[in-house]
Amino acid sequence: MEYHFPKPPRTLSGKVAIVTGAGAAGDGIGNGRASAILMADEGCAVVCVDRDVALAQRTVEMIKAEGKGQAIAIQADVSVESDCECIVQTALDTYSRLDILSNSVGIGGAPGTALDVDMVAWAKGMEINVASMVMMAKYAIPAMLKNEFEWGYRGAIINMASVAGLKGGTPHLLYPTSKGAVVNLTRAMAAHHAPQGIRVNCVCPGMVYTPMMYTPGMSDEARESRKNRSLLKVEGNGWDVGCAVRFLATPESRWITGVVMPVDAGATAAVGTDLPKTASVNP
Repeated sequence: MEYHFPKPPRTLSGKVAIVTGAGAAGDGIGNGRASAILMADEGCAVVCVDRDVALAQRTVEMIKAEGKGQAIAIQADVSVESDCECIVQTALDTYSRLDILSNSVGIGGAPGTALDVDMVAWAKGMEINVASMVMMAKYAIPAMLKNEFEWGYRGAIINMASVAGLKGGTPHLLYPTSKGAVVNLTRAMAAHHAPQGIRVNCVCPGMVYTPMMYTPGMSDEARESRKNRSLLKVEGNGWDVGCAVRFLATPESRWITGVVMPVDAGATAAVGTDLPKTASVNP
């Protein structure tokens, strides 16, 4: 018997996405800003959310300059549940639907090990890095359930974690703990909501060069060291992360849920910290 299957498209025309943490310093390309611009490139209407609305508005301006999608900016604090509810309602009021949620907000959080970390700062960091994703999903999923099944699903959620959530070796306890929580939050949500047609996946960036990293100041030596702690020995940036988010948002990934995707030039594929010293064709 012969079967004919349609080819899933990459287009997001007619779809609506919320991207939290969509701002970035100046014209820099952070993970959230890249995700928003790249989804808009595929015809998506994007609700750009940031605690600093001016940064989100700059992302909107960059989207409109390319002329491929619609976008609005919203000021909100995703660690506040009422703000999360308002974000989703604004998306519905403006575009009448919601198809994609990209949870991109994250902070380094409280420094220190278990011996000296400030527990008040610890709680706040977990609230921002983990609880915000739960609260956004709490209001986004009911909106997605109003959609018809298309390509086998109703909506897509992409959570931003980190390779720090996959392995130890970082100097502080809060960040890898919170990002590890996001990894298993993703898997648990994928299992919970697959029967409803909601796909939930996770992107784990490696040492990408983004405004969050370089705005506080970074020496050339530190930058080179970060680049060389991967197999490819090539520096990554927000576009690399955004491309992964876009893929997981489109029908091209219609048969993918519960996936934890490292975007790290192979850093997590190597055992230990001494990576193989192979010949390189990179300049």
